[in-house]
Amino acid sequence: MIIKTLPVGPLQVNCYIVACPRTKKTLIIDPGDEAEQILRVIEQEGLEPKMLVNTHAHFDHVGGNRAILEKTGIEFCMHKDDAPMLKQASRQAASFGLPAVESPEPSRFLQNGDLLEIGDLNFEVIHTPGHSPGGICLYGEGHLFSGDTLFAGSIGRTDLPGGDMQQLIGHVRSQLMVLPASTVVHPGHGPESTIAAEQSSNPFVNGDYV
Repeated sequence: MIIKTLPVGPLQVNCYIVACPRTKKTLIIDPGDEAEQILRVIEQEGLEPKMLVNTHAHFDHVGGNRAILEKTGIEFCMHKDDAPMLKQASRQAASFGLPAVESPEPSRFLQNGDLLEIGDLNFEVIHTPGHSPGGICLYGEGHLFSGDTLFAGSIGRTDLPGGDMQQLIGHVRSQLMVLPASTVVHPGHGPESTIAAEQSSNPFVNGDYV
């Protein structure tokens, strides 16, 4: 599997370019900003965009949607429970003193258990609300793209509208910590980790935090 990680925008969101090495079919996860850079990497690598997925609709994860979708015409997917939030991206950004480009509406809503096919690669949608109502993770091929649900040593903040700390912790423990220990975790911000590392040292998921 080809994985390119691009920290983009003022909040350094990890945009992931994930591609099938045989077909070059490509999934773009959370293009929060700097759409031209994302598209340039895809072109330089000879990749073929197929789908754009937002793990959730906070403004810092969706700012590059419009430019990428207008350039490529690919399918745009997210969970329906974050659709209302997507329409408020500019207002969200303004509250942080930042600009934002409004995103087009999704062409497809994802549900827990959906399977996304990207060439020879397959990713399962895991609905993990708590950071936002429609927060999702994508799991497949030994990798977890966790958005702002799970970070190295932490979890997503829950003090924004729609956040729920106990709900988030519950989903992380019941749905993510049961994945194979060797699973590589690619979060929405910061460095990658593994499920084994989070099981042993993350205070929110190993029982230290109640």
